[in-house]
Amino acid sequence: MIKKEQIFQIAERLKAALRSNRGRDIMLYLLFVAISFVFWMFMSLDAERQRDFDIPFELTDIPDSVVTISQPPREISVSVKAKDTQLLRFMWGKQAPLRYKWADYVKDESTFLIPHSKLDSKLRDYFGAAVQIVSFRPDSVRLDYTTGPGVKVKLLVQADVRSALQYIQSGAITANVDSVTLYSTTDLPHSLQAVSTEMIVKSELKDTARYEVKVKPIAGVRIIPDRVTVTIPVEPLILRKRMVQIDCINLPEGKTLVTFPSQIEVSYLVPMSAYSDDYPIKAFVDFYDTALPGDRIPVSLSAIPAIYRSVSQSTDNVEYIIENN
Repeated sequence: MIKKEQIFQIAERLKAALRSNRGRDIMLYLLFVAISFVFWMFMSLDAERQRDFDIPFELTDIPDSVVTISQPPREISVSVKAKDTQLLRFMWGKQAPLRYKWADYVKDESTFLIPHSKLDSKLRDYFGAAVQIVSFRPDSVRLDYTTGPGVKVKLLVQADVRSALQYIQSGAITANVDSVTLYSTTDLPHSLQAVSTEMIVKSELKDTARYEVKVKPIAGVRIIPDRVTVTIPVEPLILRKRMVQIDCINLPEGKTLVTFPSQIEVSYLVPMSAYSDDYPIKAFVDFYDTALPGDRIPVSLSAIPAIYRSVSQSTDNVEYIIENN
């Protein structure tokens, strides 16, 4: 930590340096640099330049019954020419929005229109008379709208997904809504009973995933909501093993077939959420196969539940003996 004595010593040295001839020369040089910078700033700000601004666009007092088919622009891109001194308030700070009252520009029962002349006049008032409006876009704002009720239709999710090795899609792919509402200035065709999302293509998924997806647009139709959240359930596969008793089918009356061993081990992969669930698996031998040469008989498994993957058994055949009852 610097002591007071050291601070005083440093201050005295600075004073002595500034009182010297070299110190006075440096101070005079810095003064001229500062004056030059101020003059440069004034000359730069006084020059006429062309600059671009994005002005927020806002519609006010829209009736609750109105649904716009086309969306209003979020901003008006304006190119202006003026001195920088006249544009300082637009160059620094947040831009105030251009506000238009809905009722002032309703053209008919289905059209809202702000013509070029009205936009131009509003922009001139916005920037002031000293600023020249060179161009702006869009050059007019036209919106189709409806006050009629919407039509609710089913939403279909389109997806092509693949889970990673040792993982599985553990359920149906779903969206956060099962239907959407369609609005149009014209009657919708009766055949339009459903709409679908944009195609989702994903691979190597290792966990449940959620994606925000657009609903496929329809020309001249407003879809609400037009974006949905799609959930793809994915979970790991867990190895499970169990011992299964071997039964004999097609066994003649008065005969008994004994296998060695009497049970086999069956291994399979199962989704983690279903690890504790017990789905039936049976192993069996067919008495007719005893006609095959040798002292072993093939072992088969019953129909495997679809939830099981990569099913294997400890042996494909076993020894046996036939006994008379």
